[in-house]
Amino acid sequence: VQLQASGGGLVQPGGSLRLSCAASGFRLGYYAIGWFRQAPGKEREAVSCVDKTDDTIIYAGSVKGRFTISRDRVRNAAYLQMNGLEPEDTAIYYCATGPGVGGCQMYSRWYDTWGQGTLVTVSS
Repeated sequence: VQLQASGGGLVQPGGSLRLSCAASGFRLGYYAIGWFRQAPGKEREAVSCVDKTDDTIIYAGSVKGRFTISRDRVRNAAYLQMNGLEPEDTAIYYCATGPGVGGCQMYSRWYDTWGQGTLVTVSS
């Protein structure tokens, strides 16, 4: 059972990146998915989540309108499309899976399987 986050990199302010979260050993479709980030010297914060059925999607206020969470059930992967990136978005980004019931939650303790993180740096 493993999650692999990828797609991070260096991008200029205003640019875009798409992060991917690939699952192995289990089907992502049975679980809620969350994206979190942790900037240097700061606590981990929730960015977005989607429930098992894709009916409930939540975004942190700081990314609403710029980021989009999605999943591909055929590819067994999830994505975080990030547009209009700002220096404040610089962080290590993590994907995680949570229970298939109870919608999705924007706190890390609700999630039990985590990927290793991918670094996003927004700088000119």
